[in-house]
Amino acid sequence: MIRPYKMSVVCISCMLCSGFCLAQTLKGTVADSLGKPLSFASVNLKAGNLIVAYTNTNNKGTYSINIPADADKANLLIEASHLSYKKDVQKVSDFAVAYNFKLSGATNQLKTVVVKDNRPHLRTHGDTLDYKVSEFSSPQDRVIGDVIKKLPGVTVDKDGKISYNGKAISNFYIGGDNLLDDKYNIATSSIPNGVVDKVQVMENHQPVKMLQNKVVSDDVAMNLTIKKDAKLQLVGQETIGAGLPDKYYADLNAMMFKDKYKAINALKVNNTSLDLANDVIAHNKGGFMSRLDNDKPGSVLSLGTAGDPDLPTNRYLFNQAAMLNLNNLVNLKNDVQLRANVSYLHDTQKQKYTKFSEFYLPNDTVRYAEVQDNRQKPDLLHSLFSLNINKKEYYLSNNFVADYAKNTGYSALVTNGTPVNQVLKDNLTDISNEFNYMKTFKTNNIIELYSYLNRSTEPENRIIEPGLNPDIFNNGVPYKQLVQNVNIPTWFTNNYISYKVPGNKLTQSYKAGFMLQSQNLTSNLSLLQQNSTSALLSDSAVNNLDWTKRKLYSEARYDIPGSILKLTIILPVNYLNIDYKDSYYGLKKNLERLYFNPQLNIKYQTGIEDYISAGYNFNNDIGNIQDVYRGYILQNYRGLFANNADLTERKTQSASLGYNYRKAISLFFFGVNASYTHQDANSISSSIVTDNIQQRIVLPYDNNIDSWSGNGVVSKYAFSLRTTFSAGLSYQTTRLNQILNNIVLPYKTISTGASFGADTKLSNKVNFSYKAAYDRTRSKSTVTDSENKFERLTQQGSVNYNISDNLFLKVAGDHYYTHQQRANDLVYMFADASIRYKFKKIKADVEIGAQNLFNIKTYSALYLSANTFTSSAYTIPGRFLLAKFTFNI
Repeated sequence: MIRPYKMSVVCISCMLCSGFCLAQTLKGTVADSLGKPLSFASVNLKAGNLIVAYTNTNNKGTYSINIPADADKANLLIEASHLSYKKDVQKVSDFAVAYNFKLSGATNQLKTVVVKDNRPHLRTHGDTLDYKVSEFSSPQDRVIGDVIKKLPGVTVDKDGKISYNGKAISNFYIGGDNLLDDKYNIATSSIPNGVVDKVQVMENHQPVKMLQNKVVSDDVAMNLTIKKDAKLQLVGQETIGAGLPDKYYADLNAMMFKDKYKAINALKVNNTSLDLANDVIAHNKGGFMSRLDNDKPGSVLSLGTAGDPDLPTNRYLFNQAAMLNLNNLVNLKNDVQLRANVSYLHDTQKQKYTKFSEFYLPNDTVRYAEVQDNRQKPDLLHSLFSLNINKKEYYLSNNFVADYAKNTGYSALVTNGTPVNQVLKDNLTDISNEFNYMKTFKTNNIIELYSYLNRSTEPENRIIEPGLNPDIFNNGVPYKQLVQNVNIPTWFTNNYISYKVPGNKLTQSYKAGFMLQSQNLTSNLSLLQQNSTSALLSDSAVNNLDWTKRKLYSEARYDIPGSILKLTIILPVNYLNIDYKDSYYGLKKNLERLYFNPQLNIKYQTGIEDYISAGYNFNNDIGNIQDVYRGYILQNYRGLFANNADLTERKTQSASLGYNYRKAISLFFFGVNASYTHQDANSISSSIVTDNIQQRIVLPYDNNIDSWSGNGVVSKYAFSLRTTFSAGLSYQTTRLNQILNNIVLPYKTISTGASFGADTKLSNKVNFSYKAAYDRTRSKSTVTDSENKFERLTQQGSVNYNISDNLFLKVAGDHYYTHQQRANDLVYMFADASIRYKFKKIKADVEIGAQNLFNIKTYSALYLSANTFTSSAYTIPGRFLLAKFTFNI
């Protein structure tokens, strides 16, 4: 047993000894021409051109490299190299000597490497997403709005409102500055896309620096970053045009986007159906007024009942418009910002239509027929002057707003065969000031002072002649005029003080304040007889209603602004006192209420690019002065409205749940949301409808409304097809009650919708865009045992063809299909075309365009509500040609 063991040890020892003998090593040094050691020099051992071993020198310039046992030792070379030095090669002839190198300097230029990637990319940093404009724009795109419409995850409504992944943006910035508030249409329709570097979308946006990472915000904002060279010069696109028949167009603007000064100033005139009022649409005005609890009265009187057709304004509008729009912002030292926004619009608009209406009752159907030719002359003046200081230590903002609107309207009307004329004068004056101040103490706590003051008045006067429906208004005796006057002058103020206690994980906020609203509704409906004597229509056709609404409120708010979980709990308590009286009717009421309106909002980040959101809101709401006036007001030529109930009180519960997902690297966006709302009210609207007039009063009966809704949107950029695809689904069902001709009618209405869009680059010369939307509405009453259905399909498409580098052709079309079971199907097809030639040397172009190529001059629209079907036919502009010359600054 011992002999084999000893033999094994001897054999292993011999093998190790022979291995050590065969493992030969070469050593040496590598230095520069002055003898300075070179670290990290490459040393390669070669057999001919084949590298058989390699190593690097250490920080002393020495190396050691093993010679493989199977290497051809007769033909070995050792090579030393280093960046910025010439290579040196020596032949290995003796394995026992050191091979030392001295490398002389050399200038080595690296070969140029070009990486080409034409695929669009999204860049994310924090809550900000960057779209590179050059990656999504095309040669046909003139303004930044043309590019924004094509961005994956972004949608633009027909009124210019921008949404990201289904959520409307709250702020629109240019170079990080708030030049326009929410009236950003002038920017998207005027700023050349070539001056914008990136479009940034900022989620969880908190505009107040001192509240960032302290107070939770789920707002989404958009920012345009301007190219460096565009910041240094005046930017503008000056366009003038003329066409047939009798068309004119001009758009002159001057823009500046410096860090210290920004401006968009424009003068526009046209009679080409381009509605200039779109430039000053306040997209978030409703939310702002709701937060203030400022239930501002709207216009009461109108000329007609048809409204506008369900078409883009450029398809139906007859106008002669001119607008001056001035927007200027200056950044001073110490983060002080001054801003002025002033606009004036003058327009003359015409509208001609016929309308047929049906009201479905259990045992009868009431019908109306009318023909109307309207002309309106609005003059709108808006001004805002703002001071803003936004620092980490304190925040100060003051906005002064003054609005004046003068609107004169004329109407030639034929109703059920009777011709009448109307004149409506409506003058609005609205002045407000908003002040907000926040200060951080040494303890890091924050105090906030807020004050809002508003004064508005809107006298309205409408004359109808000759005497309308004398059997209803004047005991069957012919008369000369029917005159309606209304005015609701209003004072409103809302003020509070707030104290915030930021913490590492929780921010506490406590608020206390008061609100006051004072109004006086005056109205009278009078008759002018044939002998020119004037008198009230009746004792029940006058109002002199005084209204005072007071609210004391306190609120506790808790924010968890975590990176994974964001939570907001709002616990407001409101004491409400309302007095209203009208001695003419012996009306004197006082109401006191104590309300608790809790809110809960949760946002949980389930991944880096996806999150779940949920919310619950319980709200006690109360009506306004227009719910309690007792005297009749003739709001339109056949609509008498009054009230016979106490103030409307509503309790509303709503819950929502949503999921949002994005994958920036693959340009994929997805969002789905669902909500439920239940409302209990103590009053219900009751209407008496006859063949000549509609009377409405509010009655004290319980009224419940239930509504379920859901929607989903998806957007994806397909790299292989160079196409942005988008799609959406929506569903809503509502249950409500109506009282019509003293019959209670419960209704269930279901609305569904689907949309699809594609924007693609078929090639470097051809672009194609397509959008389709399908909507279906069903309304059913268990009392009438009838069901009404309404379906509508809208399609829009355009093709852009680059004939050459400076010649562009565009063809676009709209298709509308409407189906309703009580009427014939409606099908319309509109088409437009334009050709543009670009003069590169002088930065100008000429464009010739034709609108409404098929010369469609009438358009019919159908409308379906719970118990009403309406068919309206409008006169619209026919075909026209327009030539425009544009010069770029």
